[in-house]
Amino acid sequence: MATEDKKSLPGHTDEAYPEIFNKMIPQPTEKKHGQLPENIVKQFFEKGYVVVEDYFPKELLEETKKGIEVLVDDLAQKLYKAGKIKNLYTDVGLFQRLTKIEEEFPGANILLHKSSTSFKPFKNIWAYEPLLNAVEQLIGPEIAAHPVWNLRTKTPQNEATTVPWHQDVGYLDNSSYKVMQATAWIPFLDATPENGCMQVVEKGHKTGKVADHQCCYGGTWYVMLFEDEMENKLDVDVKRDVRTCPVPYGGMLLINNVIPHRSLSNLSNDIRWSVDLRWQNPNYPAGFYGIKESLLLRSPKYPNLKVDWDSWNNVDYKGLAKKMVEVDMPEITGDANWDEDIDKEFDTTITGPWMKKWDLIHMNRHTEKMLTEA
Repeated sequence: MATEDKKSLPGHTDEAYPEIFNKMIPQPTEKKHGQLPENIVKQFFEKGYVVVEDYFPKELLEETKKGIEVLVDDLAQKLYKAGKIKNLYTDVGLFQRLTKIEEEFPGANILLHKSSTSFKPFKNIWAYEPLLNAVEQLIGPEIAAHPVWNLRTKTPQNEATTVPWHQDVGYLDNSSYKVMQATAWIPFLDATPENGCMQVVEKGHKTGKVADHQCCYGGTWYVMLFEDEMENKLDVDVKRDVRTCPVPYGGMLLINNVIPHRSLSNLSNDIRWSVDLRWQNPNYPAGFYGIKESLLLRSPKYPNLKVDWDSWNNVDYKGLAKKMVEVDMPEITGDANWDEDIDKEFDTTITGPWMKKWDLIHMNRHTEKMLTEA
């Protein structure tokens, strides 16, 4: 697409908000468990990312892994009862079982990725008090869970689990472009270059700009960011600024929502399980097309706040999408069909309004599904 044509893309902007992503916010005066050292916080704002090692208690992560095992078993049982697979693979552990299921039913990992109830094992991490103390250092004392999060089911050598270069705001509406959203990427084993750890483009956030993405990557639903576009618009040198970020079990990678990043291919024999969770100030737009808002986790105004996870998780996002996205943002969503039969139990396609933000340069079964919904 010619440069002048890019300006017609709904996601395109020439605006920049460097002060939002570069300026270290005033730090809490009260010392709290889990707070990050000053040099770690400074790196987050100066470089756009930081690896924090040995942060989570092993008991918390082991409990979460048991929750993931339940999710995999639930999926296996559904597929087995529907005649989609012939073996439950109950004798295979967490880091191989989904791979075995995938051999019989390709796309099983996508079903798990799409599950609206799979967030439950992660509530204790999302609202983990020491972690919120660290998040406060990045976004301030008003903290909400962002509606977009992901359980990453990175089975070995699988295109559907290998995410290309992008900025997270590339998936959200333009109201998110001037909102700091902090993300914790948390692996459930040692994340290494071999099993597909993350890479970031150091200081790719410094301009405070959003580059133009394309859709969609290979046979996936992912948007992608070309390296020359990164260099031209974000003032980086890919050869110089790419950083590979191995994260040991018990640690996390913290990034903001405009730093370019990607995951490497999983060349190991184990599934690289991870989760990415996001937080932002609840007074700012979440940028999720009005489909679902953030969930307040902490505020000085409400010292006895009780988080209503169930109501938040049970939001009728399809109904809201139909009412708020189609009507209020037709330039992005067109006449998208949000009928209940779209997300069938064993449908392994993924579509979303981000697909219409950017230049559609690759067609695949996900984009074809999106176009038939229009």
